[in-house]
Amino acid sequence: MGAEAKQSDTWVAQPSVTLLRDRLASGALGALELVESYIARIEAREPEVGAWAWFDPEFARAQARTLDGYRRAGRPLGRLHGLPVGLKDIIDTARIPTENGCTHDKGRVPLHDAYVVERLKKEGAIIMGKTVTTELAYMHPGKTANPHNLAHTPGGSSQGSAAAVADGMVPLAIGTQTGGSVIRPASFCGVTGYKPTFGAIPRRGILTQSPTLDTVGVFASDPAGAALLAEVLFGYDADDAATALQPAPALHAAAVSAPPIPPVFGFVRPPGWENADPQMRDAFDELIGALGDQAFEMPLPAVFEHASEQRKLINFAEMSYHYYPYWRDATDQLGSVTCEAIEQGNKVPARDYLSAKDMPKLLNAALDELLTRCDVLLCPAAPGPAPKGLDTTGDPIFNGIWTFCGTPCVSVPLLTSLEGLPMGVQLVGARDNDARLMRTAQWLFNWADGTLQ
Repeated sequence: MGAEAKQSDTWVAQPSVTLLRDRLASGALGALELVESYIARIEAREPEVGAWAWFDPEFARAQARTLDGYRRAGRPLGRLHGLPVGLKDIIDTARIPTENGCTHDKGRVPLHDAYVVERLKKEGAIIMGKTVTTELAYMHPGKTANPHNLAHTPGGSSQGSAAAVADGMVPLAIGTQTGGSVIRPASFCGVTGYKPTFGAIPRRGILTQSPTLDTVGVFASDPAGAALLAEVLFGYDADDAATALQPAPALHAAAVSAPPIPPVFGFVRPPGWENADPQMRDAFDELIGALGDQAFEMPLPAVFEHASEQRKLINFAEMSYHYYPYWRDATDQLGSVTCEAIEQGNKVPARDYLSAKDMPKLLNAALDELLTRCDVLLCPAAPGPAPKGLDTTGDPIFNGIWTFCGTPCVSVPLLTSLEGLPMGVQLVGARDNDARLMRTAQWLFNWADGTLQ
């Protein structure tokens, strides 16, 4: 397949994650049988897509055989029994390489699993492998190409996770977002990407870039699948001060339930809208028109105009601290974009940093008022389709402000460019109201698919 060939030439439609879960639990489908189908897909497509940093088919088969034995023996099954999951290669996995997309960390093998890996194993998921990340989860690209067109970027930094789900190599994957590293690649690759409320999923055992912003997110083919995975990851961990001891929401049950009344969408034009691809702007005009009385436009308060710059200031300042060992010991091994970010962080005055950290209070006060008028906010997940070339990961301009606010958001694959590339629709919900967001996202997914009951 040449670099310009389209992914759709080899595409195989995937069943929903909910259906796979139910068939695995009932025994209608064996874990090993499912894993073999994904192994075949990876072996066929990985040389072109390059989604995996580490993959051992025998490791996946061994887990599947064990889980099939548990089911035959009548043992209790976890909520993710037999479902393969890809892990972004900044997430620690015991006795499996975790190299952070960085030459300096090549050969690094953690002794302990990250919190999310512990949860996956407890719930019966199969660790399929480690997916490619950009260098240190920032902007210097890895080897991954966009499955829809190999000449285009898959986005970043969770590029391997998004591409693996998009290409049918795995039904579920985990990534992280500090700016736009879940929502943007989900949009570019045509899958669902979900970034929960800040602090919902513990980050122990995951590379720290910016503790004020770092958030664990997930990928699936539809919102219900993303909700199923995220639900088992929600929790409290004493090693992560951002987490709280509170009940996890029933995300999946909410996602597959019908709203009591049709949801209302508040369309906002975030800062940078004027630079969005005309195709994206036209597509949103059509979408808002099709939703009729269920969508209306709201102006975004002026306080949001400089939010992106303030988020970036925090990101760089904290990156310069947490990545100092790389800066000190391996500057010559880092990409120029990574070095430039650390250099900028070194220059941030404490006054400006602390002032920027206060800004989310103002942003969320404005956001809470907007969300009293609608179920969710509606805006693009990216300025347009995936840019051509693998030397960039695209612009996170439409993502960073929501990461800064700590609000949950999800990219739903609804739109397509004239070139046949996906363009995601981003929904933004109220903090700690993730279940309502995912129910609304699944409703919109079904509405666009023509399967709304």
